[in-house]
Amino acid sequence: MHKQVFINLPVKDLEKSKAFFAALGYTFNPQFTDQNAACMIIAENSIYAMLLVEEFFKTFTDKPIVNAHEGTEVLNCLSCDSKEEVDELVAKAVAAGGKAPRKAQDHGFMYAHGFEDLDGHIWELAYMRGMPE
Repeated sequence: MHKQVFINLPVKDLEKSKAFFAALGYTFNPQFTDQNAACMIIAENSIYAMLLVEEFFKTFTDKPIVNAHEGTEVLNCLSCDSKEEVDELVAKAVAAGGKAPRKAQDHGFMYAHGFEDLDGHIWELAYMRGMPE
């Protein structure tokens, strides 16, 4: 069935967004990166985030763009290999200018925390104890 996932997100300043995510350790595919968009690699050959300058993003929809600082349009959740990886990524995001809007939550079977990027998009991070790799 589906082989890859592309999350498309509007951003105000592409260079600042690229620097933010680079500070978290993400890289970009130069083949699909230009002045309008950056293809951020989340998981090699399977999961990507397309960071699209707002004016370019508008060419794909007739709906208004949600201001993610004021409303939530989507919750992006990424799995992590450990509780420590969750905490490390949140710390890197905050150090790079993002926000941690909520405290970490430990539900026993799952440890979760998250951050908002520079444009207010929410990135949840979860470590699921006992999940197969």
